[in-house]
Amino acid sequence: MKKSTTLALLSAVLAFTAFSCSSDSDKSGGETGGGTDTGKTKYIITATTGAAGIADYLLTADDVSTGSITTTGNGLEQDGTYRYYITAQNNFFSLLYGQGNPGAVTTYNLNGEGKLVKKSDFQAETVHVFAAVNKDILTIKVPRSGASIASMYKIDAEKSLITGEAQQDTKKLAGNGERAFFTWATQVGDKVYMPYMSIKGDGVDNFGTANPDSTWVAVYNYPELKLEKVIKDNRTSYLGAYFTNGLFQDENGDAYGFSGAIATSNAVMTSTKPSAIVRIKKGTTEFDKSYFFNVQEKSGGYKISSTTYISKGKFLLLMYGNVGKNNGAVKMAIADVYNQTFTWVTNAPATLTSVTSRYNITSEDGSSAIVGINTPDGNWIYSINGTTAVATKGMKVEGGQITAIQKLKY
Repeated sequence: MKKSTTLALLSAVLAFTAFSCSSDSDKSGGETGGGTDTGKTKYIITATTGAAGIADYLLTADDVSTGSITTTGNGLEQDGTYRYYITAQNNFFSLLYGQGNPGAVTTYNLNGEGKLVKKSDFQAETVHVFAAVNKDILTIKVPRSGASIASMYKIDAEKSLITGEAQQDTKKLAGNGERAFFTWATQVGDKVYMPYMSIKGDGVDNFGTANPDSTWVAVYNYPELKLEKVIKDNRTSYLGAYFTNGLFQDENGDAYGFSGAIATSNAVMTSTKPSAIVRIKKGTTEFDKSYFFNVQEKSGGYKISSTTYISKGKFLLLMYGNVGKNNGAVKMAIADVYNQTFTWVTNAPATLTSVTSRYNITSEDGSSAIVGINTPDGNWIYSINGTTAVATKGMKVEGGQITAIQKLKY
């Protein structure tokens, strides 16, 4: 079973799935679109027991700030092994990694009583980028070797149907003898910004590169998905990482990019630029040369692993635990991108086995990140305050390690 995100991001062979063109009718009483929304919140906690061949259990709770919950005799047991998640249009999507083959995609929502019910179950192709754009889910299948064509799929998040498709030649996009490998996709205004890393893709050192100290963001219009421009910089390395979002839009419409500066060649880290945050101002398609947040310097030499946006310029950073390296037990910090301040999180467990990253949420009042923290002594849901950087212990999850936290309305 796949545990929640660890710090071996580039060595982890992860994948995701894109939707097929049809879906089964609802067998469990779900809504035809998104679930009923009466303003109430239901939290979805996924947890793995570690049993071979068993995917995460889906647990639900009205409150994750207190109490406990268990996988024993509780929750919905999923089939398969590796599952990945996204919430869009008040639907919760659970996607099975098909080990190179098509895999099942299961859609859930909440009925009027707040019960998680299955809406549809259908097949998918393997992809690794997935993001909500307008009322769609955009997924991208990106080759790491062999053929160089990346396939992009637009999926109606209410109907679970593909509504459009586009392609991109990743070697042509890179234009440097290597190939572009999208790390994620982010809606910025009415466009989609896709940061990418330049990789060899040679079948030997696929994710290695001869270009470790550059940053690229491909800009596509939407819904046509036509390439308009590539935004470039050379003050840090690529944004995000394999299967890791590194670009977020704030409430002002500005986009902030996060780089771990962890590019490698033949498994040796070759980045010479610092782990840092850069900015693209609203309405522009250029990096803001007046803005550069050197996180590595302000943290005492540590590099960014992954990022969760809280609100109002506050971000939760997961940092690699070894100074200047892309390994080591995870450390947590808060970055204020407006004031360029860096603060280590306090009151968290001393030893962290893992912390959820791409599947985190923000508290209802927008003040805190809600994350799953797994430790040798147990697994809890914590809230991390974006202003004070203080961690507060919430619900205990028993019978499995936490792999994701999401929420729906009912």
